[in-house]
Amino acid sequence: MIFVYILIALVALFLFMIFPAIRRHPDREIMRGIYIAHRGLHSGDERVPENSLLAFSKAVEKGIAIETDIHITADNEVVIFHDDTFERMCGGDTRRAEDLTLKEIKKLRLLGTEHSIPTLKECLDLVDGSVPLLIEFKTKSPKTCRRLCNAANEILKGYKGKYFIQSFYPFVPYWYRRHRKDIMRGQLSSGHFEEKQFYMKLLSALLFNFLARPDFVAYEHKNKNNFFRCLCAFLGAHSAGWTFQNEGEVNAAKDKMHTYIFESFIPEEK
Repeated sequence: MIFVYILIALVALFLFMIFPAIRRHPDREIMRGIYIAHRGLHSGDERVPENSLLAFSKAVEKGIAIETDIHITADNEVVIFHDDTFERMCGGDTRRAEDLTLKEIKKLRLLGTEHSIPTLKECLDLVDGSVPLLIEFKTKSPKTCRRLCNAANEILKGYKGKYFIQSFYPFVPYWYRRHRKDIMRGQLSSGHFEEKQFYMKLLSALLFNFLARPDFVAYEHKNKNNFFRCLCAFLGAHSAGWTFQNEGEVNAAKDKMHTYIFESFIPEEK
């Protein structure tokens, strides 16, 4: 009998940890069925660099929602960039956005082009509410998380367009749960349990949901049948998938996922 009680307690604890938001945020209807251009409508090379104002303008021209990434700088500015360092996109520069000022970052160029790294404000000014934005917060520490969330919110609180936030770091949606409940918040995960860090294994199982109670889960689409992802969706989380590379992958996931973060192709006209 004691074993049964223990089992019930463990199941209850598990459900408490994985449960998403009970609420049904009204913006989930905006997210349902939409395609979102991963890092803008970029070309994957120097013609249209990812996370550039040019990539964003091309998405706006086609009326396609945009996914992008933000970092905090050493002087508390918010810039748009994906990687932890500038090495891949800026000629081998191994420095980090968090260690540089905005003035220093603006000297860098994306893939050797004339395009500089945009600020969040520059992106908002360009998009100007014409398409929804999905903003990923790039942070891995409590201190940087607070700085980034506070700085980004100061910029975003006056924005009239529609946007959603997400992060792999669960304390980002937790910050939004505490301070900006009006914004639809999401938890990112890959579903790769071979991750070396135990923390990442727990994240793959969505066991940090008790912190943020996310409105949606953005999961790597190749792992759409993952038990934890499917359970979270069953419990009420909106389901987004990343990163789709063609319409075939989207069609294969449509019974499991309802928002499609994509790159490398142009979605078919509906």
